[in-house]
Amino acid sequence: MHKKHLKRGERLTDKESQPTTPSAILVFASFGHRLKDNQYLDEFRELALSAGVEVGALLEVHRARPDPKYLIGSGKASQIKAIAEQHSIDVTIINQDLSPSQTRNLEKLSTTRVVSYTSLILDIFAQRASSHEGKLQVELAQLEYLSTRLVRGWTHLERQKGGIGLRGPGEKQLETDRRLLRRRVASIKHKLERTKHQRAQRRRAREKNALPMIALVGYTNTGKSTLFNVLTAANVLSANQPFVTLDTVTRRLRLAEHTVLLSDTVGFIKDLPHELIEAFNATLLEVCAADLILCIEDAADAQRFEKYRHVQKILKEIGAAGIKQLRVLNKIDLCDDIDIGVEWGRGGTPIVRLCALQRRGIDLLCEVLTREMILPRSVYQVRLPAAANEIRAFLYDNKTILHDSYFPGEGWVLKLGLAHDDLRKLQQKARYCGYKLHLERLGNYRH
Repeated sequence: MHKKHLKRGERLTDKESQPTTPSAILVFASFGHRLKDNQYLDEFRELALSAGVEVGALLEVHRARPDPKYLIGSGKASQIKAIAEQHSIDVTIINQDLSPSQTRNLEKLSTTRVVSYTSLILDIFAQRASSHEGKLQVELAQLEYLSTRLVRGWTHLERQKGGIGLRGPGEKQLETDRRLLRRRVASIKHKLERTKHQRAQRRRAREKNALPMIALVGYTNTGKSTLFNVLTAANVLSANQPFVTLDTVTRRLRLAEHTVLLSDTVGFIKDLPHELIEAFNATLLEVCAADLILCIEDAADAQRFEKYRHVQKILKEIGAAGIKQLRVLNKIDLCDDIDIGVEWGRGGTPIVRLCALQRRGIDLLCEVLTREMILPRSVYQVRLPAAANEIRAFLYDNKTILHDSYFPGEGWVLKLGLAHDDLRKLQQKARYCGYKLHLERLGNYRH
């Protein structure tokens, strides 16, 4: 395509100055058992659109097993080449991860640039990251992914540096790139470690102020940010797109006569790249520190149960599987047979049905949250050394001491009324202060 030569003073029109949207071939590959109704095909297409590309063609591939050389086979790779030449497309996006050699072989045979599933998600994250921490996390994930793919045989990576003062064995460009990449990765990890330390300090401050934490989690695009805005009157960006929220946002939420903290977190997805889980470790620790996890689901999604299992799998990976959960079925306005209400899932887990966009069922959710966060309490007895004033002050600040007695030479004997999450906070506080507590449960108590 020839560039338009402009005369002096002439400007491009708005239409000419705007960058064109790249067009791509989407390859939806499945192996083994064929997915029923092309499960996750719509999600794959939505991810591609979120990355800012136009879907020029869609190619569905089903094989018994992946081809070791081309993943999808040489015939399908040649078919991509024909489609690309017909529609003038130079990018192919595949819903699978490829080895470096498979990527190289596919690019050579199809004559298009090949983007894997992980690369696609990393690109979306890179576009959506807004905070300094979020950008560092995404860059780290990209570099960790790239570090295994600096073996693709590009000619410029194989040339040796030369020139005055650099004669001799030299250093291959590939080796230089690896060295610079390792140096940048180490720098980012150091910065994120400082951020992790700052987050830990903030969590300790919240624990000291005795404010329980609720974390919103769920599959991407289930309406977490919309619900967060409705509950806290915040103005977090929400849209019907995957991965709109990358940076954890925390606000206060008033429940009856109690105040809790509510955190909106990054959405999960099937086969979330390991590099992202590692890079977003500091952010995901907010989920691990929560007293209650609010798991949001899309009631109108045909794959709701499968996606719920993916969320539970990721929670287990990050060490948050043991935290108490409350499930929320959002978007019931899109369902004809579901109305506002509460049901009970496996293990007695409450499931609240609501529509965050229309603000229907919000009061019911707050009632359930109040009951789950505040009641019931149990009575415990604990002995504290006379010098444990910081822990005693912590218990008084939390209004959990029912009775205290001091015995010279022995210390304090306290009776405590602890909710199900107060006990964990007390144990964390004791460890932080260097004490090991022995609590004796005396019975139930309701305030």
